Amino acid sequence: MEFWKDHPAARVAAIAVLFAAAVALIVIGWRMTGELAGLGIMVLGVAMLLAALAIYNKPFEEPKRRKEHR
Repeated sequence: MEFWKDHPAARVAAIAVLFAAAVALIVIGWRMTGELAGLGIMVLGVAMLLAALAIYNKPFEEPKRRKEHR
């Protein structure tokens, strides 16, 4: 999919929103010391950071080649 290559402004906006929300979730979860819900919130924040990283890397992926059958 070429969407992220064709729309760099949307990519930057998505990364910025995901990063800000993820950091906020991590800090909120960190403040909930001793509660299991805090750990879940922090894990969600880390997952959002990984999603931001995936969006960042998406335009640099090489297209997958089809295997030829002989």
